[in-house]
Amino acid sequence: MIVSTNWLGQYVSIDIDVAALADRFSMAGLNHEETTPVGDEYALDLEVTSNRPDWLGHIGVAREVSVLYSQELKIPAVDLDGSGGPVTDAVKVSVSCPDICYRYTARVIRGVKIGPSPDWLAERLRAIGQPVVNNVVDITNFVMMECGQPLHAFDLSKVAGPEIIVRRATKGEQFTAIDHRTYELDPDDCVIGDATSAAALGGVMGGAESEVTEQTVDLLIESAEFAPLSVRTTARRLRLHSASSYRFERRVDPVGVDWASRRCCQLILEIAGGQLCEGVIDTGPAIEPRETINLRLAQIQRVLGIAVPRDEVERIVVALGCQVVSQGDDFLELRPATWRRDLTREIDLIEEVARIYGYEMIPEDAKVPMVSSHRTDQDRVVADVRRVLTAVGIDEAMTRTVTPEAWSQVFTPWTTIAPLAVSSPMIQGEEHLRQSVIPSLLNARRLNESKSNPNAELFEVAKLFLPQRGALPDERWVVAFVCGRGYLDAKGIAEHIGRSMNPRLRLGAEPIEQALLEVERSCYLTLAGSQIGVVGELSDEGRKQFKLRGDAAVCELQLAPLIAAAELIRQHRIQSEYPAIDRDINVIVDESLTWAELDATIRDSCGPDMEQITYLDTYRDPGKDGTGKKRLLFNVTFRSQTETLTGSATDSHRDRIVEAIAANHDGQLVG
Repeated sequence: MIVSTNWLGQYVSIDIDVAALADRFSMAGLNHEETTPVGDEYALDLEVTSNRPDWLGHIGVAREVSVLYSQELKIPAVDLDGSGGPVTDAVKVSVSCPDICYRYTARVIRGVKIGPSPDWLAERLRAIGQPVVNNVVDITNFVMMECGQPLHAFDLSKVAGPEIIVRRATKGEQFTAIDHRTYELDPDDCVIGDATSAAALGGVMGGAESEVTEQTVDLLIESAEFAPLSVRTTARRLRLHSASSYRFERRVDPVGVDWASRRCCQLILEIAGGQLCEGVIDTGPAIEPRETINLRLAQIQRVLGIAVPRDEVERIVVALGCQVVSQGDDFLELRPATWRRDLTREIDLIEEVARIYGYEMIPEDAKVPMVSSHRTDQDRVVADVRRVLTAVGIDEAMTRTVTPEAWSQVFTPWTTIAPLAVSSPMIQGEEHLRQSVIPSLLNARRLNESKSNPNAELFEVAKLFLPQRGALPDERWVVAFVCGRGYLDAKGIAEHIGRSMNPRLRLGAEPIEQALLEVERSCYLTLAGSQIGVVGELSDEGRKQFKLRGDAAVCELQLAPLIAAAELIRQHRIQSEYPAIDRDINVIVDESLTWAELDATIRDSCGPDMEQITYLDTYRDPGKDGTGKKRLLFNVTFRSQTETLTGSATDSHRDRIVEAIAANHDGQLVG
C-alpha cells in the first residue's frame, strides 16, 4: 500500500518526522518498506498483512496515526441531495448469486461532463503511482484509495435495459475487459451483466463495452461486496489481478460499501456536475451488529506482564473503532468495528493494546506466566517415526497434495472411489487430491534418477483425502517411504516402526493384489486384524509407469492405529545377562502357507525363552517333496532371563515348534 503524506494529512495531523513515523508504523505492526520523495511530499510503501484490509485505504492508515499519536481523526462528511427522480425509475438491479455477491448497491447520476481531473485530484493519484484517466474514473480510484472500498462507474447509456443482472458466468462465455483483452469465463466467475451481455467481472475488472468515455453523460455508480474466494479464484485463473481484486480478496467493510458510494457521488457532483437520482438500490440484507467481546482488565497485565492504565486502555480500543457496550470496575464489554474482522477474541484486544501502547514499554524481565507446551500423541509418534526412518538412512521429503488423476488409478490401496478434484488447480495437470503418498515419492525418486542420484530413499508424513459418498472426505495421516532395498528390508523397516511405538506390537501380513507391486513380494500390513499399511517391491509394470531404471520397494502406514497402540510412556526392560542359543529349522509345508501364518504358530508354541525368529530361505523341489510343497528355512534365537540354557532345553523348545507346525499346518521337519 503506497501512502501519500500530504493525502494522509487531510484526515489527521502528521506534523511528525517522516522517518520517525515510518519507524512507529513498523513498531506497531504496519511494516515500512521504503520512503520515496514525490515533489513536496513523501510516498510511504507499507506492507499490509492479509488480516488488516482496513489499512488498504488512507483513512485506515490515518486512523492508525490518530491512535498512535492521540490525534483527532477527521473523516469527510458526506451530504447528498438527490433531485433527479427515483433511482428505481432509472435502472433495475437483480442478484441471482447472493453466495458470491453479498451486497450490490447502485446510484445514478445524470448529465455529467467528462473531462480532465482538477490538479489536486491528479496530484493525489500520481503521488501513489495511480494513472490519471478522466475526472469520473479518477474519482472512483481516489475513493478506493481513500477508504479501501473498490467502486466502478458504468456509462448508463451502454447498459442494456437499463438493467444490472449480477449472475454466474456461463461456461465459455466471452468477456472483453477494459484492458481490451478477451477472457473466457467459468461458472465460478461472478458477472455484472446487463440484459444482453457481461458488462463487468465482479470484483475484478470492468468491461470495455460500458466504460466511461468523453461521450458519457449518465453514470451508474457500483459499490458492492463480493465473496473473497470467488474473486481470488477468478483473478488467479484469468491472471487478471487488479487493485480492486486485491481488496475484495481480503474482504471489505460492509458498512463502508454505502459510504464509499455516497462519497464517490459527492465528488462527481462537485467536479463533473450532474443530477443525482434520489435513493439507492441496495440488494444486501441488513447488517447485523458484531458480537461483543468481554475484555478483562486483569488479563492485560497477566498476558503482557505490565499494568496499562484503564483510561489508556479505553482510549486505545475506542480510537480503534470499538464501541463500549457496558463496563465495570474490572472489565469492558466492547463491540468491534465492522472494518476490524480480525477482532473476535479477548486476546485480540489485548494484542491491540500492546502494539498501540508500545511493545518497547514491556521490559525484558517482565514476569509473564508461562506454561510449558504439551506435544500431542500424534506429534510424539511422528517424531519417533522420523527418528526411525532417518536412522535407517531414509531422507524426509515434501511433495504436493494435488496429483494427476492417473496416479490414483495406478495405486489405490485404501479406496475404489474416484479421487476428489479441486475446483481451481494451481498446477496444470495436477488437479486431484491424493489417495496415496507412494506415487508422489516414486515420482521424486524418478527425478533424482534423472539427476544422476539413483539411490534417493525418501519418506513423507502427510495426509490423504479419501472420498466418501454423501459425506466429507476421510482425511488420514500416513507415513510412506520408498527405498532401493528389497521387500524383506522394507517390511523390516515397517515392523521396526511398529516396535518403536510399542515393543510388543506385531504387524501381520495379508495378500494384496496391486498392479504396481510384485504379487509374491508385497502384502497388506495388519494390526489386530485390521489393514493399516501396505509394503512391497515394484513390479516391472510399476517401474515402467514411473519410468524408474532401478528396483524400488515402497511402504505406506496409517498413523492413527499406531498412535492408538503406542506406548508413549517408555518402559525399561532388564536385558538378560545369559548367552543366546540358535537353532536352524527346515520344514516342508504347503505352498499356500504364508510366512505370517508360520510366524504366528512359532510364537504361540514357544514360551518366554524365545527371543527372535529370522526367515532365511525358501526352497522348492517337486521331485523330492511333491507338487504344491515348499521348504522354509528359518532361525530361532532362544535366551533365558534367569539361567544359561542347556542344549537339551533348547532342543525341547525346538521340538515344540516342530510339533506345532505339524499339528497346525501338516508340516514336516527335513531330516
